[in-house]
Amino acid sequence: MATKVDYLESVDLFQDLTSAEVESLVHKTALKCYEAGHLFYMPEDPGEALFILKRGRVQLYRMSPDGRKFVLGIMHEGAIFGHMALVGQHSHNTFAEALDDCVICVWSRDEVEQLLLKKPRVALRFLEVMSERLFRTEERLEEMTFKRVPARVANLLIQLNDDQGSTGMLRGYTHQYLADMLGTYRETVTQTLNEFKQEQLIRIGRKSIEILDMSGLRLVANS
Repeated sequence: MATKVDYLESVDLFQDLTSAEVESLVHKTALKCYEAGHLFYMPEDPGEALFILKRGRVQLYRMSPDGRKFVLGIMHEGAIFGHMALVGQHSHNTFAEALDDCVICVWSRDEVEQLLLKKPRVALRFLEVMSERLFRTEERLEEMTFKRVPARVANLLIQLNDDQGSTGMLRGYTHQYLADMLGTYRETVTQTLNEFKQEQLIRIGRKSIEILDMSGLRLVANS
């Protein structure tokens, strides 16, 4: 059975640390279990911890004044979140909610700051994570501005498949949830998925989507 040391060693953020250094981190992190639906933080909450996802999925999202949800991203095993509140903001600007039952390593703000100051390579990897998140957010904003809905839906399916290990099977995503990720309406997503089904690009099940023709889906995503 994997230990907490094994898990932290597998996190990209810590891959430049020695086993002894990772061992010292173990005593400074708390391993906690949370049920699906748990809200880790919301906008304006103080950012006093960094979260490292060991098992499960976590969604980051914002709410519009009229109550519409826009999902910014889904965190999978090995991802860190809560980090934006550690780099000058001191408070969160998103909601973070468990999509599944989750196991999380919780790391205090003071411990994070001390490690970043002592270990420049860890700080560099921290910046790389932030940069990647920013890049993906900018990509999505560009898509919303310039791409038609079918291309956006196709690209989202490809990204979700990549995030889940390229299995070709997406589970646990409702049409409403996909719409929340795209900033559009559920009816629009349902219509687009049905068109993909007719073109034999995908097969639709109950809360599942199987990708049948990845090449065809990529053509749509790039159109």
